[in-house]
Amino acid sequence: MRLRGRKGIRESLEGQTDLVVLDPRSHKGQWSALFGNDHPIHVEFGMGKGQFISQMSSKYPDINFIGVDMYDELIRRAGEKARAVWEPQGHETPPNLKLALANINYAEEVFSPGELERIYLNFSDPWPKSKHARRRLTHPRFLDKYRGLLSPLGEIHLKTDSRSLFEFSLNAFADFGLQMKNISLDLHTDGVINEEHVMTEYETKFYGRGVNIHRCEAIVGSEALERYQATRLDKYRL
Repeated sequence: MRLRGRKGIRESLEGQTDLVVLDPRSHKGQWSALFGNDHPIHVEFGMGKGQFISQMSSKYPDINFIGVDMYDELIRRAGEKARAVWEPQGHETPPNLKLALANINYAEEVFSPGELERIYLNFSDPWPKSKHARRRLTHPRFLDKYRGLLSPLGEIHLKTDSRSLFEFSLNAFADFGLQMKNISLDLHTDGVINEEHVMTEYETKFYGRGVNIHRCEAIVGSEALERYQATRLDKYRL
């Protein structure tokens, strides 16, 4: 992926230390201190232009959010979107959101074990060729990283329009021994938007074209699994 950024973009990002983190490795194990509280931390790996993470931070003010991407231009665009979302609420800077410039391949250099409560993977590159399977963000080599970073309440939430990636991911989760829940092959059934979910830019576009959105949640943390097992059959009781 190649993005044409504006001239002086890095200088602009360097001047936004209230929102943008250009050296996230320096905050490993200290993200709560950066936010100034001990609220749960949710991270979106591959946030794109930032619509999802910006709106999530506004919808859930008691959760700290971090949007991660490896491109300066996407960090810039996400920053503009985040400030626009929060401006009507009287905030020039989102109080519970940071945008981090980082490569997901080195996530363990950015976050400490157990530091995260939730990881969002929204419309990740499906890498359809078999020889590129290791690049998929739900490949077991990534799942192993995520398991180390997530807390006992940890979960992975996946959304994609790619059937092949979704099938691959479900199998990878199962092979990795993860309990899955809330599996949907068509999140917005019959063209009706599921209002419980914040939409990404891609999701909005695909929904407009009538493309099915696939979604599931994978339980990683031991405490999260215990909670699920205690209630998992309740929905079947009449």
